[in-house]
Amino acid sequence: MIEIIPAIDLMDGKCVRLSGGRFDTMKIYSDDPIDMARNFRDLGFKYLHIVDLDGARTGNPVHTGLLQKIVALGGMKVDFGGGIRSRESFKAVLDAGADRVSIGSLAVTNPHELEEWIMDFGASRVLLGVDVKNEKVAYHGWQSESNIGWQEFIGFWLGKGVDRFFCTDVDRDGAMNGPAVELYQRMMQQFPGIDLVASGGVSGPEDIRQLETAGLKGVIVGKAIYEGKLKASFLAKRIIPCLDIRDGRTVKGVNFIDIRDAGDPVELAVRYAAEGADELVFLDITATIEGRKTFPILVKRIAKVLNIPFTVGGGISTFEDAVVLLEAGADKISLNSAAVKDPEIIDRLAKSFGNQFIVLAIDAREEASWEVYVHGGRIPTGRDLFEWAKEGQERGCGEILFTSMNHDGTKGGFANEALARISNQLTIPVIASGGAGKLEHFRDAFTLGKADAALAASVFHFGEIPIPDLKRYLYNEGITVRIK
Repeated sequence: MIEIIPAIDLMDGKCVRLSGGRFDTMKIYSDDPIDMARNFRDLGFKYLHIVDLDGARTGNPVHTGLLQKIVALGGMKVDFGGGIRSRESFKAVLDAGADRVSIGSLAVTNPHELEEWIMDFGASRVLLGVDVKNEKVAYHGWQSESNIGWQEFIGFWLGKGVDRFFCTDVDRDGAMNGPAVELYQRMMQQFPGIDLVASGGVSGPEDIRQLETAGLKGVIVGKAIYEGKLKASFLAKRIIPCLDIRDGRTVKGVNFIDIRDAGDPVELAVRYAAEGADELVFLDITATIEGRKTFPILVKRIAKVLNIPFTVGGGISTFEDAVVLLEAGADKISLNSAAVKDPEIIDRLAKSFGNQFIVLAIDAREEASWEVYVHGGRIPTGRDLFEWAKEGQERGCGEILFTSMNHDGTKGGFANEALARISNQLTIPVIASGGAGKLEHFRDAFTLGKADAALAASVFHFGEIPIPDLKRYLYNEGITVRIK
């Protein structure tokens, strides 16, 4: 399975992308690289590729502080490059937490220096860039072309113990006109077994499939992700336990009624984090009905023991409610009834915090058609499920959490036809909820329902499906999941 590696290019503390390495083509995609990195982690990426463009221009890394903060998020290995031209800067990047240091120009202009670093720190700490232009190796931000062919370059550094390379066809980078598959195939034919990562030109899922078929180990992707050409459904699928909370306890019902106790939420949170859950959802299921707010103290207790993303919902009706939950430790908030009542709350929160902060939870029941319900599934709204999901995306939510009330708690499987319809019309991730009862139901939610994540409660709470067993099953079924 090919590894998809998102890229963050840093300039002036912002996430940007260039085309062909030219600074006059710069486009800003985010003012907050840390939030962007967190979003990549939450989507299931295991690796992150960071390029310090300011460092590349000045000749010394500028953003090692940002690197340190991104590494502190946890959950991803990070390689970092840009402006690393001295032993001190190489060591500073490693000290900041990088798994590998990306080296490009120095391998061309001062190979003896790089050889010394390899001897001091180990070849496994180097990710070597092979930037190709007209079959030659380019350097200095791709603006200079050496007389060294890529064959000579790769062969030399393989002999020095370097075990991982990433190759960029300079003319394709940022253009989204397809990767240099033929070039990569020639590289792998000449150097069988090479650990080669593609970079540049990816425009969508078909390009990824071509690279995987060609035998690439990984692919670095930037613009295609930022501009929604590579949907999260093509990435690792997430398994999300849900803690429905009432009176400080975790509970579970059938069809939103017949509630029974499932345990202490803090103890369950610790267990799920240890078992390999990708995220956790905490829903105060009676907060909206009873007219009170989600308990920030309990949120703090749960967040304190977690090292995985944490979504909180229930009783959130104002901007201030969201701020309180953020300060209590929530990574995301889930809006439901409040968003139906006042859809502009999505716009305001997205503008203030970013769409990765907002999950739009939709409870719907199918009778003549799929109708949206609010207030814990008690009140019909007359809204169409699919139209509301589309509006939520347009207003700025970052994910849709769709719960089928017909399927909830029945253990008969997810509403896969409705899931697939929502997934096909949106570019943001869709989380399946309601109906999990056996391993095959999760598989079907991902394959038939095209969901990006699957949420369940009772099968996890009562030990019917252990998360490690579920992930091994999904992996064996050819579904990409994160396995601890």
